[in-house]
Amino acid sequence: MDSGLSAAVAATHERGAVMCRSWLLMALMIAMWSVRSAYGIDATSIADELRCMQCQNESIADSPVGLASDLRREVRNMLLAGKTDDEVRDYMVSRYGEFILFRPRFSARNAWLWLAPPLFLLIGLGVAVRVVRQRAALAATDPDVPDDDGRS
Repeated sequence: MDSGLSAAVAATHERGAVMCRSWLLMALMIAMWSVRSAYGIDATSIADELRCMQCQNESIADSPVGLASDLRREVRNMLLAGKTDDEVRDYMVSRYGEFILFRPRFSARNAWLWLAPPLFLLIGLGVAVRVVRQRAALAATDPDVPDDDGRS
């Protein structure tokens, strides 16, 4: 009986080892697949940041025109050649100017793009405060304004 019992235990142990190896192999395959996809080149991420020079209100990733297709291909080839996103952006700016970037870089040439909105907001707030104060002062000195009890 002992030999039958030990044979059953050995068979169970062998099945467990095979199952463990199967799970390990499957986990290894999933890990290899995910690493492979992580190193894939995604030209659409930078293509979303570059303006189509013909459409001008669409990115080269979304534009259907031929120029955008050529630019997408050029971006993809540069990325496949090992260029970084910054190198691709620098190349496109040197070729087409800052206008190709949807998010322009902060520089002395385009500082007004970044500084004008907060400046105009402050000016607008200043004008609004001044108008409200002048109206309040005018209302306080106006003799035709009724008193608190409703009589003039």
